[in-house]
Amino acid sequence: MSSNLPSDKNHEKKPVSEPFSHLMKSMNDFFMEKPIRGFLQSVDDFFKTPFPFDGGGGFHVETVERENEYIVSAELPGVKRDQIHLNITGNYLTISVENKELETSEDERNQIYQRRFVRQQTARTISLPHMINDRKIKASYRDGLLQIRIPREKGKIIEIDEQE
Repeated sequence: MSSNLPSDKNHEKKPVSEPFSHLMKSMNDFFMEKPIRGFLQSVDDFFKTPFPFDGGGGFHVETVERENEYIVSAELPGVKRDQIHLNITGNYLTISVENKELETSEDERNQIYQRRFVRQQTARTISLPHMINDRKIKASYRDGLLQIRIPREKGKIIEIDEQE
């Protein structure tokens, strides 16, 4: 007797498709299109190097502890002194660098057809183990090197009495 049921040999199974494969392919195609990919690349490039002196997300800062002072050094090549701002809050020292530029584009007849104001800022904050006395701090800037000298504050020594 032969069966009327179809045999498995003659029917191949169809591959099971991922439920979201079409959506994932569409999203991938969207982000790989030229305008979007170019925009995303420019955003990535900006955050990698927002300043020409910036080697990728900040500037190098080194803190050295001496017997009577802390010396904080920041490497800022190509930065003008008026672009550097120091702020003291409690035991935190913040060094920020701000770059403001007015960019203009001109045509062949020297007529401006595009004007753009660009403002970029980066900062580093250093924590010290004691409050910073802003009247005793000294800062100097020469040849791209910012040096900040912060005197170490001596705390009060408290004598402990012996109980009888």
